[in-house]
Amino acid sequence: MIKYAYDYFNLIRDGLERMIVTNREGKVLSAEQGLEIWANKAREIQQNTKGLLFFCGNGASASMAEHMSHDWFQNAVINTTTCAEISHITAISNDLSYDDVYSYRVKRILSKKDMLIGISASGNSPNIVKAIEAAIGNGAFIVTVSGKKPNNKIREMGDLNFYVPLETYGEVESAHNVLLHCALDYFLDKYMGGRH
Repeated sequence: MIKYAYDYFNLIRDGLERMIVTNREGKVLSAEQGLEIWANKAREIQQNTKGLLFFCGNGASASMAEHMSHDWFQNAVINTTTCAEISHITAISNDLSYDDVYSYRVKRILSKKDMLIGISASGNSPNIVKAIEAAIGNGAFIVTVSGKKPNNKIREMGDLNFYVPLETYGEVESAHNVLLHCALDYFLDKYMGGRH
């Protein structure tokens, strides 16, 4: 346990360095190319389509979704949303199913002018899969952020897919948090005069 922290931090860094980014056709992109595409699409939404970014996840990923939704709204000056309201979550879960918590709203509000960012450590959460399917059906641009097993369900569903090859939830979630902040800071550095 002498080098526990050092080894743990290196594990997260190594996972991010080994991250695999792909497009909808399965072409492997560099992390830089992925961030560039994400930033350019977000800029198009900010400046031209006046659409929104919809973030969704469960558990720790839900916290990241809420956090990123706020940070993109405040700092990147882009309209954002997520399904954080307890009344929505409990009503849809009770009246329909938990699998419909995100897709129910996505079907109603997302269109080709918008972006959905689906965050799932396992990449197999049924409600995130359904949200992505609904967003695809409405023509939205999809970004997936996943980890754990390389054959997880959402890894190939997005226009951009960021897969972090780490094995436990804590490792994947830690890496995802860094990646999500990196994507925002990339946008701020490129288009908004820098991060702060």
